[in-house]
Amino acid sequence: MSDYNYSANQGNQGNPTDQAAPDAAWSCESCGAKVEFAAGTAALGCPYCGHQQSIAAVPRQVREHAFAELAQLPAKPMAVPGGVRTFVCPGCRAVTESDALSDRCQFCATALVADASLTERVVPEAVVPFELDRNAARDALRKWTSSRWFAPSSLKKVSEAETFKGTYLPHWTYDTNTRSDYRGERGEHYYETETYTETVDGQTQTRTRQVQKTRWWPASGTVQRFFDDVLVAGTTTVAEKQLDKLTPWPLEQAVPYQEEYLAGFQTLRYDVEPEPGLETAKQRMASVIEQDCRQDIGGDEQRVHRIETDYLDITFKLLLLPVWFLTYLHAGKPLQVMVNARTGEVIGERPYSAAKIAAAVLAALAVIAVVVVLLVARSHH
Repeated sequence: MSDYNYSANQGNQGNPTDQAAPDAAWSCESCGAKVEFAAGTAALGCPYCGHQQSIAAVPRQVREHAFAELAQLPAKPMAVPGGVRTFVCPGCRAVTESDALSDRCQFCATALVADASLTERVVPEAVVPFELDRNAARDALRKWTSSRWFAPSSLKKVSEAETFKGTYLPHWTYDTNTRSDYRGERGEHYYETETYTETVDGQTQTRTRQVQKTRWWPASGTVQRFFDDVLVAGTTTVAEKQLDKLTPWPLEQAVPYQEEYLAGFQTLRYDVEPEPGLETAKQRMASVIEQDCRQDIGGDEQRVHRIETDYLDITFKLLLLPVWFLTYLHAGKPLQVMVNARTGEVIGERPYSAAKIAAAVLAALAVIAVVVVLLVARSHH
């Protein structure tokens, strides 16, 4: 039987609408204020008195789920049409609407975390917690901006003038054994001596040269491989090509999902279901499998005509990965930067300074001109 109905917040099962976690779960033991997850720790921190209280570990391990379990899961409807969740703030009791799994109260900034088991078809299995806090993310961005050649001077001020937003992004991971039957050709190089003529100083001369040719032989066989944690974005909010640039992720540092890790950060719901996610994962596996086939064929060159792959013992899980987002304006155009909140890797859009590029071109032309003058002067001597 599937265990996807697990929830770290078992006390919030009776209400069919999404709400924040109970007050006791998020209150500071020292001053009573609302607390949130402290990046780089395994604790909740109070933004007022600085007190930290450890997050009690859940008695379970991160596990992979058989893909066949999906057929047994009940379809869980959205909380309301459009997927907007209604949070009741445990601090000021204000009502906040959000399409995220966790957010902040729009009035008092209290951390709001929904019970995923109430509306999600698949509950997160694991989370890679934030390691970099806001200051560390600013430091990473500062190094990134200072290393951008031809960037306008205004880019250097981005890390100071703008604010970050910490967000957990949903991802699917897939494990599977594969068995692939292939047919193709193995190419082996050989050389033939070729005679040709050329004219040198008005005289025709006969010469020879070695010409590489390839002899092809039919090839077929079977290769096998185990794929572990093939990562696929579970959200279309951010382009997958951009998210791929934040890799590699330290997936071995994932911990069992607990709502406390989400407190104080935004968490996006997945909008890519696990079934189409698996098809994307298979596309990623395909290039690796083709390389396995080519290696198995051997020879100097290979042609692969057909590959038929069986996927065995497929498992999956829903994983949350931490990213700091920054959107800034340059010349009226919004540009986005992302920071891997575990490794500090920074990727993003950056403007170019036409003045700096022009100055660099002029400097290069000046250097070339000096070199030419020196060569001409030396030739005259």
